[in-house]
Amino acid sequence: MKTHLVRIGNSRGVRLPKPLIEQAGLTEEVELRVQEGAIIIARAAPPRSGWADAARDARQRQEDLLLEAPTPTRFDDQEWEW
Repeated sequence: MKTHLVRIGNSRGVRLPKPLIEQAGLTEEVELRVQEGAIIIARAAPPRSGWADAARDARQRQEDLLLEAPTPTRFDDQEWEW
């Protein structure tokens, strides 16, 4: 489908037909990126999506270890009881 860029202030925009918006599952918020000379409009990912998978993968690769040993505090030495 061909369309024209329309002037929106100092910018340009594209009007998207409702059937295309529905077919792509777009909502009010979208993500834009440039890829190989094209502008990609995609559904916005929910915040922190993929974090659980990334943490699981890091754990499997043992990349989730602390960089330094924890520094003990007065609380650890004097006030903590099991």
